[in-house]
This record gives sequence, C-alpha cells and structure tokens, in this order.
Amino acid sequence: MIMNAQNLRGNAGWEAAGVALPRYDVSAMIDKTKASPVWAHFGAGNIFRGFVAALQQRLLNEGRAEKGIVVAETFDYEIIDRVYTPFDNLTMNVTLNPDATIRCEIIASVAEALKADSGDSARMNRLAEIFTDPGLQLFSLTITEKGYALTRADGGRLPVVKADMAEGPERARHVMSVITALLYRRYMAGQRPIAAVSMDNCSRNGEKLKESVTDIARAWAANGFVDGGFLDYLADESKVSFPWSMIDKITPRPSQAVADMLAKSGVEEMRLVVTEKNTYTAPFVNAERPQYLVIEDKFPNGRPALEKAGVYLADRETVNKVERMKVTACLNPLHTAMSVYGCLLGYTLISEEMKDADIVALIRRLGYVEGLPVVTDPGILSPRAFIDEVVTERLPNPFMPDDPRRIATDTSQKVGIRFGETIKSYLALGRDLDSLTAIPLAIAGWFRYLLAVDDGGNAMEVSPDPMKDELQAQLSGVVWNDPASYSGQIRGILANPVIFGSDLTKTVLADKIETIFAEELAGPGAARAVLRRYLA
Repeated sequence: MIMNAQNLRGNAGWEAAGVALPRYDVSAMIDKTKASPVWAHFGAGNIFRGFVAALQQRLLNEGRAEKGIVVAETFDYEIIDRVYTPFDNLTMNVTLNPDATIRCEIIASVAEALKADSGDSARMNRLAEIFTDPGLQLFSLTITEKGYALTRADGGRLPVVKADMAEGPERARHVMSVITALLYRRYMAGQRPIAAVSMDNCSRNGEKLKESVTDIARAWAANGFVDGGFLDYLADESKVSFPWSMIDKITPRPSQAVADMLAKSGVEEMRLVVTEKNTYTAPFVNAERPQYLVIEDKFPNGRPALEKAGVYLADRETVNKVERMKVTACLNPLHTAMSVYGCLLGYTLISEEMKDADIVALIRRLGYVEGLPVVTDPGILSPRAFIDEVVTERLPNPFMPDDPRRIATDTSQKVGIRFGETIKSYLALGRDLDSLTAIPLAIAGWFRYLLAVDDGGNAMEVSPDPMKDELQAQLSGVVWNDPASYSGQIRGILANPVIFGSDLTKTVLADKIETIFAEELAGPGAARAVLRRYLA
C-alpha cells in the first residue's frame, strides 16, 4: 500500500495494517479550505505534521471543523517536494508508547502545501490570496526560535533583513519579512482581523513575533513602502493579536526502525529523507504520546474549537507561567544539559542516556533542586508532576529514537532561556548563585562540546548552530587535553547578554564555569570525572 489520496478510498488494507484513517471526506475538506481558508501555518516540519495538523484532524474527525490547514514552508522547500507532494500532503503519524505499543494514523488535514519563496511570484500570489481572505482566522508558526531573529549576536542586522528593509515588501525574503508583507496585504484589503500564533518553543514567543514584524514594518514605513496606518493596525490587538503559547511534544528525527516496521506491515515508500539543507524527514512522523499546547485565548476573527482537541486556552499570565515552567526548569534545560554531555560521552539515544547514573544525577539536580524552587505553579499543570513525567516516562522511553545531536542543535539560541532565566530568578529573589551546580556544569559542558572532541579524545561533529563558527573561533587556542591552554577564552562569551540574557562575568558563576571548563580539559574521561565530582 502506498499512502496517497486514491488509496484512502479503500480502507481494508489499512485496517489490516493497523492504520487509522481520517473519518471525514478529505476531498470535500480540501475544496472548502482552498475556497476560503481559516488556518494557515508556516513551517512544514515534523512538529507541525505530528502535532498541529493532528489537532485539526481530530476536530475534522469529530465534525467540529469542515476545513483543514494550508501550510507554507519557509526554509527548506525540499520538504514539500519530497514528503508532501508525492503523498498528496498526507502524513503517517506514528505514536511511540513507552510500553512498546504504537498507534499509526494517516493525517489528512493539510489541504494545501506551499513554498513561501519570494522568488516564485505564483506561490506568493497564492499566499496573498489566502491572507486577504476575510475568513482567515489565524496563522501559526513552527519555524524554530532562530527564525524570529533579525540581528546577529553583535547586534548588527542580518544582511538579508537589512536588504529586505531597504527594498520593501515586494522583495521580502526573510521569513519575518514575508509574514510582514502578507500582513500588509491583509491590512490593504480592509484591515481584516487575524491572530498571529507563534507555536515555537521559546519564551514569550508571541512577543518575539510581534517585535520582529513591527521592527520590519517600521523600517518600511520610514522608507516609504507602507503607510503609518499599518503600524497602527499591527498595534491594535482587536485587529492583529499575537497570542503567547507553550508547545511541548518530543518529535525526534524519523527512525529507520519505524520505517522498517511500516514496511513490514505493508506500507510502502516510507523511506527516510535527508535534504540538502540537512533536514531529517520522512513521509511519516514518529513521536511520543504526551503533548501539551497552551495558547492565550486572543483571536479577533474567531478560532477553531481547539479546546475540543486537547489544547489549553488561557490568559497570557497563565501561558507565561506554563511556558517558564517547561522551558526554564522542567524539560528544556534538562534536554540541553543531557544533550551536550550525551554527545561528549558517545550516546546517540536520549533513552540510553537515561541509564547513565551521572547524566541522570545531572538532570535531576538541574530540574528538582535548582529549577523547581523558582518556578511559579501555573495552576493548570503541576510543575512537579510535569517533571516527574519527563524524568520517569518521557526521557527513558526506549521506543523514542531521539538523538542528543538533534537536541544540541542551535544551543546558542537556547541557553539564555534555558539557563539564563533561572539565573535571573535567583538574582531577583536574592538566592545564592553559588548554590548552583548543575547550571554551571551544563554551560561548561556546552563550551567543552564546542571543541568538537568527545570525552575519549575522538573527533566529534558539532550540531548546526548559527553561532558555531563564531563561538569556535573564540575558543581558539583551547586544547581538549591541556588545561593550561585555557587562558580566559570563554569570558567574552559569558559576558555576552545576547547569548545568556545577562553578563555572567558580573556574577560568581563565571569563575565556577571557567573552573569546570578547565577541569574538563584534563584529557580522556575528564568530562565524566567532573560530573561525578560535582554531583557526588
């Protein structure tokens, strides 16, 4: 069986293979969506396909919605060509349970898949049609945190953003510029209301989106490309809202074992894909069962019945508390800390790391001892219950093929939130920074990881990061097996508030991080020895 629109019509084979099918007329849904869309989404990656699109599928299955989602890819257009178009925009969603059971479901809620390519006028005109439709209620984003950045670490504009600001909406290339240009089209069509919903895994994501869009709009207004009323439109939350959200679902790279399992059950063409831009994807998504999405309930043009699909709708304060709970204490810091040390210690699976007593000691101290005391209970989710689930069920799940190298991607964009926010909380509450051990270990471990040599002295690949070259250049002269080679190279990084959210050299943590880093340069086994010594 091949997953495509034609083969959905005969379901006997799918049932025998244990694959759940959509319980609605997919063709009718596509026609209705294309005629008058209600939901557009930017970012066609795995988290969208395995979580966001599945939410709308649930509403469609239950008769609570008639229309699907239009998705636009902003970065890697090869995803559309290789895992959307050949399969008629269908996705095989594979849920991996800790008890070794799985659930397979074909997600058909994507009505249209586009490339947000400013060099393709036909596709951009189609996006403009979608954005000027009066019935469009929201657009959402899963483009990763770096997609919102308009500046380099030194504060200077990214060259593409600088060019976009100088050349105007018709030449927009950066994803934030493209979105701003589309919002301008909606403004020109009658100031129609819409919700702009960031679903990316970063603090105050709605605020980040609004700031980036407004920044570009201001530049265009100053250069005469848009009128001043556009800025008023973006500032008026009765017209354009930027709800905050918290999303949580571990969606690792597709697994060959899952592909083999699907093939054995009779599902064909489920091959893994690695694009030229190094995106790992496939016609299927494999992911864990636990999932959380909390969204600020601010939709000026209406919204789907998201609460019926398991989404928490709340006020901004609650969303912020939930997001801080997860991103600064109960999951993301643990992920980052164990990813850099996992790479140093030769692990390729998060679940295998959870059998390592030293790594478990690190993340348990990081979460329970250092993070949890400064987290505010959001009320709708218990911080302790959340972290219990993470440590005892989610991370140890042996059927989740998650790789620490994936988690280590873009770490420079994450440490300011995952560790910097807890540091700020300690300062604000007058707590003793010198009591922190796991956070300095995590930061020092990241610097050690950037040397691209594992704890055994073997060359090691460092995951993609927009600051990788710059950071590795700052570490020039440091030798992994020579502590004396360290002469303060990391102090400039520690002082960078763009990375850590504050100047760490003005705190006692800088000396502690430097000491740990130098100790981890002592040769083979030094990183593990440091973990054991500090966590004993």
